[in-house]
Amino acid sequence: MREVEISDDMIRLGQLLKLSGLVEHGAEAKDVLEEGLVMVNGAVETRRGRQLVDGDEIVLDDEIVRVVSTA
Repeated sequence: MREVEISDDMIRLGQLLKLSGLVEHGAEAKDVLEEGLVMVNGAVETRRGRQLVDGDEIVLDDEIVRVVSTA
């Protein structure tokens, strides 16, 4: 598991997928979400706009990232 630091209290899932390097661009983020390949805190998530906060865990394939807020 690796941590991704954000400077605000929250970040949208689509943005985090790009920031963390799990996807290369927004269109890829949309695709993996529509296919049900992304899990947030153990549940499948399909919304790019899902708000993530400190401590949330995102899984895509065999990669796990945790949101860490520095705000």
